[in-house]
Amino acid sequence: MVTISFFSYTSNKHWAFKQMYFAKSILKKTPGLKFFKLLGTGAGAGFSLFPDFSTYSILCVWDDLKFANDFINNSKHSIEISKKAFSRNDYFLKPIKSHGKWDGINPFNVNDSKYDKNKSVAIITRATLNFTKLIEFWNSVPKASNAIKNAKGVLWFKGIGELPFIQQATFSIWENLESVTNFAYKDLNHSEIVKKTKKRKWYKEDLFSRFVIIDKKTQIFNN
Repeated sequence: MVTISFFSYTSNKHWAFKQMYFAKSILKKTPGLKFFKLLGTGAGAGFSLFPDFSTYSILCVWDDLKFANDFINNSKHSIEISKKAFSRNDYFLKPIKSHGKWDGINPFNVNDSKYDKNKSVAIITRATLNFTKLIEFWNSVPKASNAIKNAKGVLWFKGIGELPFIQQATFSIWENLESVTNFAYKDLNHSEIVKKTKKRKWYKEDLFSRFVIIDKKTQIFNN
């Protein structure tokens, strides 16, 4: 079971920023948690050189759904977030395709790729950039963001990342598998960027993962 949670803050933003460091020790002790990443987000919807200090995310891979629900519903960390955040959105994901590596491993184990093809699909793409290719990459970012922004079937997307400028990712939600496939293989701007990525060797490490969305939970706290 994979979860990705987004937390929105209208106040307590300094507290939220500090959790990028302090929450690591909490998560390391969490039962059933196999892999996690604390993620900042980019301003706007896609990649951005400018951070969004009002939105943060946690990506988790769990042994099973019970551990995920227990952490989200009952952990001290989640209770503290409910006191500080304005809202949170938790996505429950089943991996159906994943290739590449994140910190030397592929954390998303695909046990069963069968699913309802009419269900909404989530995509996570991430990469560690080669330092010598940073300018080339960021010069291409506006075109990449416009490509996904104008794609048919995309419902929502957000730039996420561990380190500004160097370790970047996106999380996107699509109506169904067909809309993802059309964007991946028929969108000319997207295809051009993918080809340039490989040819120019922008990435030191990269990963592409596809998920079916099992559930989504939204909470508004009004803090």
